Amino acid sequence: MKILIGCTGSVATIKLPGLVNELLNTDLKPEVKVVATEKATHFFDPTSLPVPVLLDQQEWECWKKRSDPVLHIELRRWADLMVIAPLDANTLAKLSHGLCDNLLTCVVRAWDLQRPLLFAPAMNTMMWEHPLTRQHLDVLLGLGYTHIPCVEKMLVCGDSGFGAMAEVSTIVSTIMDFSSKKSSSKDGV
Repeated sequence: MKILIGCTGSVATIKLPGLVNELLNTDLKPEVKVVATEKATHFFDPTSLPVPVLLDQQEWECWKKRSDPVLHIELRRWADLMVIAPLDANTLAKLSHGLCDNLLTCVVRAWDLQRPLLFAPAMNTMMWEHPLTRQHLDVLLGLGYTHIPCVEKMLVCGDSGFGAMAEVSTIVSTIMDFSSKKSSSKDGV
């Protein structure tokens, strides 16, 4: 199982190391790569993870001429499943409008819709409750992506309410469920 984790500029990105480690310690023993937005790196050190972390600069460094690989296409080909955790309000809006101005959004725009794409939103409660958020979620759900719902709690900013990213264990459990479905379909079940 090859899992691509996308992470965006939400404070919930501080949970990324835990997500990576918990995934690596599952029975899946997956290969994992991370695609991080520039703002996500404010919340973690890309060199601290035991898996490759890909940033916008690699997209432009690997392509020099016409026959060279295009990183966002290569990542789409590589991954069996993608999970964006956390998905901030900004990137949610970009994805719902088809914008692709960084490596992460380019991977999503090129994503094979026959493969699972899961997303775990994380944002301030007022952002979560804004009417545009529901519209943006509906677009992603309409594309067949899977929503891992946010939870209600005291947020880092001090507000209390919905908007916190789902627990790492919930995200991993959801990935495991999709892995089981994939195994079953390979076995002809």
